[in-house]
Amino acid sequence: MLAEARGPDLQGSGAPRHPPTAGEDTKDPRNHHRQQGGERQRRISSRRIGFLGLETRPELLWEDWDLGKDFTKTLVLKNTHNKIQRLHLRPPESKFFTILCPQIIFLSPGMSFSILITFRPLQRYDYEDSIGFQSKEGSVVVRLRAPIPRLALEVPDSVLLPLCAVQHSSHITFPLKNASKLQTSFQWACGAPFQLSPDHGLLKPGQECHITVVFRPQEALVHRQQASCRFGEEEDKEESCCTVLLQGLAKYPYLQLRNPAAKEEKEQGAPVVHFGSVAIGQSLQKHFDIFNPSAVTSSFSLSRLPGGVPLLGSEFICDVTGGEVAPGGSLRATVTFSPAVVDTVSVEYLSLKCRGALNEDQLKLTGSCIGPKLSLSTSVLDFGCVEDGEAGIQTVELVNSSPVEAVYQWDLDCSGNSVFSIQPASGTVQPHSQTTLTAVYRPTQPIAHHRRVACVILHRDPLFLDLIGTCHSELQKPAILKPEHLVLYKFHWYRRQSPTDTLCAMEQEPSVDQQDQHCTLEEPNQRPDSSAVVLKTPMEEFYQSCLGCIDPLSSSSSSSPHVSVSPRELLFNHKMSSSFLSTSSATSQSVSITNYTRGKLSLVWTDAQDSQFTVSPSSCDLAPLKSTSFRVTYDPKQLNAFHGAQLECFAFYKMDDHHIGERVLCPPWCVTVRVIGHSFHPGKEHFIPCCSLKPPQVVFPGISAVSYQTALLQNCGELPLTFCLDLSSNPALAESVSVVPHCGLIQPGLHQIFTLRTTPTRESPKQGFCLQLQLNAAQHRPTKELTVVSVVEKLCVSLEGDGSLYFQPTAVGSRTQRSHHIRNLSRLPLRFQWSIQEQNQELISVEPDSGELHPNEILIQTWSFSPLAKKTYTLKPILTFWPSRTDGANKSLLTLTVEGMGSKGFIEAEKAVLDVEETLVGNYRSFEIPLVNNSPCSVSFQLSVQQTLQDEELVSDPETEPCALQLDCERGIIASRCTMLLQSTFRPHRRGQYLWKISYQTTEASGLVSTRPKAVCEVRAKGVFPTLQVTDVCGGGSLGTLSKMHLWKLFSLDSLNMHLLSNTSSAELIYRTPTKHSLRSGPSTFTKAMLDFNFSAAPISSEPSTFRLMFHNPGSVPVDWAFLFPEDQQIELDYWAETGVFSSTELSQMKVQNNRLFSISPRSATLQPGQQRAVLFSYSHDLVGTNRFAVVLKLCNGREILLNLQGVTVERDRPYLHFAFKRHVFTSMTIGDCSPPRQGYVIYNAGSVPVHYEVDTAVLSQLQIDNFNHPVLRCLSPEGEVPAGKTAVLEWIFSPLEAKMYHMDVPIHIQDGDSTLVRFEGCGFDTPTLGSSNTLNCSDTKESAPCVQRLPFPGQLVFLSADSVSLGDVPVCSQASRTLFLTNVSRTDTVHYTWDLPQQGNQQVLQIRPERGILSPGEVNLCVVTFISTKFPTVYQPDLICQAFQEVALTRYQKDLQHLEEERRKERDEFTITDQKLSEPVAASLRKESPFRKYKTLPPICASRGCETAGAMCSRVERRAQQEMAKIPRQPEPPQPVLLHLEVTAHSHGLLEYNTRFPDQLNKLHRCLQSVEPQKPESTSGTLPPPSHSPEKDTFVHILTTLLWNIVDDSAFAQSLFTVACKPVDYQPAETTPSHCPPSSPCLNEQRGTVDRAGTTLLGTRDKQHTERAPVDVSRDVLLNTFQNMMMEAVRGELGLTEHPRSVISPPVSTRTGRTSRATFEENS
Repeated sequence: MLAEARGPDLQGSGAPRHPPTAGEDTKDPRNHHRQQGGERQRRISSRRIGFLGLETRPELLWEDWDLGKDFTKTLVLKNTHNKIQRLHLRPPESKFFTILCPQIIFLSPGMSFSILITFRPLQRYDYEDSIGFQSKEGSVVVRLRAPIPRLALEVPDSVLLPLCAVQHSSHITFPLKNASKLQTSFQWACGAPFQLSPDHGLLKPGQECHITVVFRPQEALVHRQQASCRFGEEEDKEESCCTVLLQGLAKYPYLQLRNPAAKEEKEQGAPVVHFGSVAIGQSLQKHFDIFNPSAVTSSFSLSRLPGGVPLLGSEFICDVTGGEVAPGGSLRATVTFSPAVVDTVSVEYLSLKCRGALNEDQLKLTGSCIGPKLSLSTSVLDFGCVEDGEAGIQTVELVNSSPVEAVYQWDLDCSGNSVFSIQPASGTVQPHSQTTLTAVYRPTQPIAHHRRVACVILHRDPLFLDLIGTCHSELQKPAILKPEHLVLYKFHWYRRQSPTDTLCAMEQEPSVDQQDQHCTLEEPNQRPDSSAVVLKTPMEEFYQSCLGCIDPLSSSSSSSPHVSVSPRELLFNHKMSSSFLSTSSATSQSVSITNYTRGKLSLVWTDAQDSQFTVSPSSCDLAPLKSTSFRVTYDPKQLNAFHGAQLECFAFYKMDDHHIGERVLCPPWCVTVRVIGHSFHPGKEHFIPCCSLKPPQVVFPGISAVSYQTALLQNCGELPLTFCLDLSSNPALAESVSVVPHCGLIQPGLHQIFTLRTTPTRESPKQGFCLQLQLNAAQHRPTKELTVVSVVEKLCVSLEGDGSLYFQPTAVGSRTQRSHHIRNLSRLPLRFQWSIQEQNQELISVEPDSGELHPNEILIQTWSFSPLAKKTYTLKPILTFWPSRTDGANKSLLTLTVEGMGSKGFIEAEKAVLDVEETLVGNYRSFEIPLVNNSPCSVSFQLSVQQTLQDEELVSDPETEPCALQLDCERGIIASRCTMLLQSTFRPHRRGQYLWKISYQTTEASGLVSTRPKAVCEVRAKGVFPTLQVTDVCGGGSLGTLSKMHLWKLFSLDSLNMHLLSNTSSAELIYRTPTKHSLRSGPSTFTKAMLDFNFSAAPISSEPSTFRLMFHNPGSVPVDWAFLFPEDQQIELDYWAETGVFSSTELSQMKVQNNRLFSISPRSATLQPGQQRAVLFSYSHDLVGTNRFAVVLKLCNGREILLNLQGVTVERDRPYLHFAFKRHVFTSMTIGDCSPPRQGYVIYNAGSVPVHYEVDTAVLSQLQIDNFNHPVLRCLSPEGEVPAGKTAVLEWIFSPLEAKMYHMDVPIHIQDGDSTLVRFEGCGFDTPTLGSSNTLNCSDTKESAPCVQRLPFPGQLVFLSADSVSLGDVPVCSQASRTLFLTNVSRTDTVHYTWDLPQQGNQQVLQIRPERGILSPGEVNLCVVTFISTKFPTVYQPDLICQAFQEVALTRYQKDLQHLEEERRKERDEFTITDQKLSEPVAASLRKESPFRKYKTLPPICASRGCETAGAMCSRVERRAQQEMAKIPRQPEPPQPVLLHLEVTAHSHGLLEYNTRFPDQLNKLHRCLQSVEPQKPESTSGTLPPPSHSPEKDTFVHILTTLLWNIVDDSAFAQSLFTVACKPVDYQPAETTPSHCPPSSPCLNEQRGTVDRAGTTLLGTRDKQHTERAPVDVSRDVLLNTFQNMMMEAVRGELGLTEHPRSVISPPVSTRTGRTSRATFEENS
């Protein structure tokens, strides 16, 4: 799009817009099109054109000009002609364009000439002029233009931005170009959600910049906005503005979190990623997908749910925190789980937030941390008795049954400072493996040794191993210590006895149960009174044993030590300030041992060889409750080295051997002292340590209870490493944490496991404090720091909804559920319990009501509310929670406020009565029943259905009859003010009308019914079978002349319709669809319904007998039907399976089938409800005889009918009458009727020769004799002749004598043919009452053939409005008329029609007007059928045939006839002379001899060549004759008409009988006094009166009609009618007929006699009567024409018969003003 800025408008200022010169072409610049840009003008001006041999520019353009200056341009002329051109120059007309050039220019071929044109502008407006060049051939004009320099910007018309998500942005760029020669500024103006950048700027001439459009929608809409750009100097004017349509579509973004490992696994509606159990120190990665199912690119942020972050930070790390996902794409994120605390469950929630989205998705991350699980193969190692100087060796298995690598360390000096040693003393055990440990016992003193050694495990409680052994020397042999002694010791300790008392008890009870002696050490809790003892945890036992606070053999935390040593650690040459350590630079330090027992103890120190540390004295005795000191000396034998050891001392009772036996031996106690030292000289630099401390931060559980944690110090270097705990930085906080051990020596590659103990407090800093480990006794070097966090955390649980829970109104007795979540915001796993008051427990409940909450875990609970009354409830349940690791002594409470309201609920249906569509029996139909809950609460309901069959003929038992209505949901809940679509299924078991009454009952929370049934709605449905119905029939071919009623009887269509509309049997539903299931060649059926389809008879090789049936689907379900031939049902067998033996019936079927005598088209189809389809049945007359063929009509899911197709083919010369019905029933008659009517029996000649018949009257004579010589049945035409292909009517008079049924078998003989016995039946009944017709119908023989054709058959161009006319009962000699319409349904073909009028006993009783005519396409013609009954009572059933021809076929036939006549004329009048020797004069003379032209020439005479050539000559002649016959033109066949049948039925009665039976109908009929006589061609006396429709009569009727209209329109005449009506009647009309003659009146006899006479007298009477009744006939014709005109106007749509008369017959405005006055007069009256 090009936008320009307009120049200044100087019209208002009076300045001239063009130079005021002659011939000025003034133009308004505002009329210029805005898109005429300068670029286009420059292209035009720069283009060169050639004309008349002269090449130049079409125009010169001055663009950049200013006032007061001269601007010169050069115009170049070039001669492209081959001769010199002389050009006359016409200069510019205005003074603003000047040239300096001669008036005449000569140009040689190929030469150029330049002309300088100067432009001098004086004002700012557009200048236009021209310069011309004239030559002999013509003239050339060059335009000179100087437009005002204008600003022009090129921008697109519209910009479509990419699809964008709400609260996101998308952008696109479009060019902005300055298409002018001027510099211009621009300024964009646009509103949200569009933003343009840059929004302003400056463009040089021809410069182009790109504008970026940013689309930031805030709503999901289609955004359209015009962005306006103002440019140039005059920014306020519209001319300097351009617009761009910005369009953008915004959609809501939507992202999903998916777990690819378990796509359908969800917990409470949110996806969950389960990490399972992960070993401490290890990491596990899992993935999840962020999927974008929307159509827009969505950006997101992924963050942790606020709250609940542990002090050590989150153990879950996700590598994705934000990004964008393309439409339909996904982004895979990785989560790493690195647990840090053993035996804890970690829970984390990731919140996915997408800008503009309507919801947020959450992902739950959960995993547990597992630690090592070690066990010993035994808890006691018994080395037995070992001689002094020897060693005992035992092995023990350390088994790791967990998937985690285990780090262990034995708390034992295995370097020789202990009598016991275990190798390896420390190390790792791989997952699911075991390590064999070797234990060595090297005693140094002949005493019993026992030591309970702890195996310290990282991240686990320690294991304990009891090591026992006894050393014997040659001089001393103490009692051997055995494991049962340990058991006995523990047993007596649980009896809370002192050791002395224990000894006395052991002596007094020598018969202690040996079973107790063999009890293992792992079962101390099975001892007596163990329930009263508080047992120690393994970690507590280890810690206190290290501090010397308990008895190593006791398991109680409240036990006091028997022997203690102080201090427990000694440091040599270490400078530290610690209350726990004894440090000195001296070479020896003292330790003190205290005896807390009441016995004398012997103390023995283990003496290690080559040890750097020695104790003196090595042994001594210690009195009860006394202490003694020992001196520990550090004597290093190597300089610049680190040394460490664990010195042990055994204490045992000092007793004589006769005081105690072996069984009561008390195990000794062992105390240890840990010592370290170094031999570095002062100032000597110590070794640089290389180690690692894991973890660097230890976090204790935030509860105020004793807790233990472990840490690992690994010596990664190649030199020994010493460590010492330095508490000088923060002694107060440091003293709250105990670390075991405080000091020690770690050999290269080994490690030390620390055990930390503390009781967290609220005063401890939340960030923790540091413990410093001094390494290698270096005071000025960085030490290892271990951060310890031991703060008591306040328990925090959050409730959803700020502690409030609201329930919607709930029906009394029902239950409403709501979800509500609680979250553990503390670092501790919590136990919780909901407490509900006892009186409220029936109202509310929660599941689960108790459980455990892991740190940061959200638990969704389900609350239930069940009101008991209609009121508002406010309840306050209490949540109690406490740490899982405590006994629940300190519990926290939270109160939840629950509010709910109880109300009454009810449901109803949208429709009280629901009608379901008809459904096939055996099928099903699904539908929905809308149930509405208009109450304020949800309703819990239970539905019940009661079924009723409404058809009276159906008998059903409600208990045994299955319910045909199935509800998908009989129980459910409907929310308040909501609608529930109840899915229902209707499965009818039988055909009939179903009615169901649906009721409901409200249910309680327990599921029990609480109310009585209440009605909801009624459902009505109908089970149907697929039905078909034959609505019309049409014959063709050999059956074309038969009436519709005759065809209806031939094919038993009434019985067919009855079977099609009847119920389907169960046998017929064995195969619901057409299936091949028969092994026979004949039809296989499962039905008893069988019918005959009679195709009548016809001579051989005649046209096939065809008829069409119009099938109609009267039901409401589609019908699939098929005509199954035998091959459609027969299973195709292999050749070897066929027997080859066929019955006569099968052979006949095969013959008919092979010759294709019967055909049906189409053989299958589907009819929708109300749809119709024509089916063609055809029988070919190819085989002489009676042919039969069985076909099955199968309706899918419906009836199955066997149709026996039968057709007769007659030989050519055989006389044959076809009796389709050998049983005929006469119309029932009253007994005593003096004038019974004549009745007809139709016989049909199906042969090709006339047939003479004769009725055997002997049977009738015998019947008359049997009935007292009363002629019960007479035949008026006992013999006659029936032409070929025609029908004849045998007239009969049935006069019953008694009220009974008569049966007469009458033979009908055929000359030279067979006789046929026809059974005639008739019923007589008593005289009926007044006004009634045949009250006794002994045999119903009336066929229900349709009288109106609703749909034309294929190929049928014309059809009647009615196929039959019933006149009912009429008197003799009466006349009745009916109106019919003949319609041309074709839109292209013109149709000619003609009527064939039948005769009734050689009498013409029917007239139709018009008898012939032409119908244009779509035209409707009115036909009037007039019936005139004869003087004899008769039952009339004539058949009128209308022959319809297409005009195209008739025209073609006429042309063919003319061509044939022309050919015949040429053959008759012309011949060809083939003699070449004939001279021209002879030929001329022959042409002159015209008299001889009327004679035919003789054939040429050929000479005989002998007898031997006679045969050859004969064959040659025959061939020549055939060739000549072929040359003879054939007679064209006339077009075949389309036959329409109109059947007229009437029953005429005598006058007396009619007056007696129908007294009210006599005056309504018009009687013709002239009777209808038989047609006699030889005499004119018996002919009918002249046609009523002559030119004279038409003229008379037209004149009379006009006069009558003028009289009626006269207002004075209308007024006179009221005056005449008031006058008395002064005359009486003359009676024309005797109305009061009795039945035996002479007048009637006279009338009959008059009718019976013949001659001129009757003719004169008839003429006289016709003359007297002429006005009556004219009036009747006038009224008849009026009614016919009205009917034609109604058919054309010009007249509405159903509208109000005043609105329809309103007089139009015309010259007949009297008609308007008549209407006004009627309104006033």
